[in-house]
Amino acid sequence: MIVDIYSRKVVGWEVFHSEPAHHARLVIERAVLAERLIDQPLVLHADNGSAFKGATLLEKLHELNITPSYSRPRVSNDNAYSEALFRTCKYVPDYPVDGFASLEDAQRWVHRFVGGYNTEHRHSAIRFVTPEQRHRGEDPQILAQRHALNQVARDQHPERWSGPTRNWTPITVVSLNPERDLEHTPLDHAV
Repeated sequence: MIVDIYSRKVVGWEVFHSEPAHHARLVIERAVLAERLIDQPLVLHADNGSAFKGATLLEKLHELNITPSYSRPRVSNDNAYSEALFRTCKYVPDYPVDGFASLEDAQRWVHRFVGGYNTEHRHSAIRFVTPEQRHRGEDPQILAQRHALNQVARDQHPERWSGPTRNWTPITVVSLNPERDLEHTPLDHAV
């Protein structure tokens, strides 16, 4: 699965029996085309698996104007967005704990999961909007409506509120490694 870390939307996915570089290349190319991102400056962050470092994939990334980025060795939370997505996937109530009967069963299940995740799952890290809503830029309006509703409820029943209403301010900055980014000045990242 390929996740856009800004919106948390799964923008590409596939299930194969194995993961050679040509499969990764195909999934990435499909995602770029589906999202209409040809010639956009993109970064693909991945683990250090051979599928993501193969010449076939690197050639395709270069062709699509995508900069490769890799997790640091032995840093388990360097791809936290993907790890969180897979954790969510595995804890969905209908996740088959005994595995899938066939490749086709796995593909059907992931297709349903991604559809529900993108359009129904209200993601806590993006103020409880769906990844699709955020991806389309609808979150500021939705969050403003929620804030207004909370304010009305608080004004009508102040006894129900012990403090301020929930923070409905849209998330504007997303970072791959927020703790690491705090340790460095922007100049430290210049090459």
